[in-house]
Amino acid sequence: MTESDTLQIDAAYGAASSEPRLIVEPGVRVRISSAEDCTVQIMAERPDGTMTVEDCEVVSRALSPVLDVADPIERAYRLEISSPGIDRPLVRKSDFERYTGHVAKIETSMPIQGRKRFRGVLAGTEGEGVRIRRDDAAEGDEAELLIPIEEMSEAKLVLSDELVAEALRREKSAKREAREARKEIRREERQSRHRPHRPATKGGE
Repeated sequence: MTESDTLQIDAAYGAASSEPRLIVEPGVRVRISSAEDCTVQIMAERPDGTMTVEDCEVVSRALSPVLDVADPIERAYRLEISSPGIDRPLVRKSDFERYTGHVAKIETSMPIQGRKRFRGVLAGTEGEGVRIRRDDAAEGDEAELLIPIEEMSEAKLVLSDELVAEALRREKSAKREAREARKEIRREERQSRHRPHRPATKGGE
């Protein structure tokens, strides 16, 4: 038996959880290849857009007991945590702001100027809309367009050399910060072990 179901769970990570998702997308994909094999895939990231292997482990440990209690799936399943990837979906207003200058594909639920699909360079946000400089504009069409976020059904980045370079920079920075954090923890542990302990004294002496 093969099926493909989508389970809507609002899974967030860190401070980013306070920002609403403006584009309705499934936060969890449930893919069933057989009655005994069910995989729950969750995309997560830090507020700065990075996601290390250690972060995935943290999210997995945090979500596993929540899912066990909620019991949203009637059969046994395997939980997978991953980053959204370089050509990631854009689901929050801050996503469009963060990736200004990069190429994206946007689909809308209703036609805008006679079409639903757009591709171009993100040029920032304006109110509750996203400005995009189209690279697929036909002759006579407006090259720059403001698309309301609420009209979007899907938006994602297009893989490019610039996007890969930025992702590598962020990953390198995140790893450096993680190393510094581990060093600080070890330094505090060493100081704690070598800190002299004062012997207990009896009252009045």
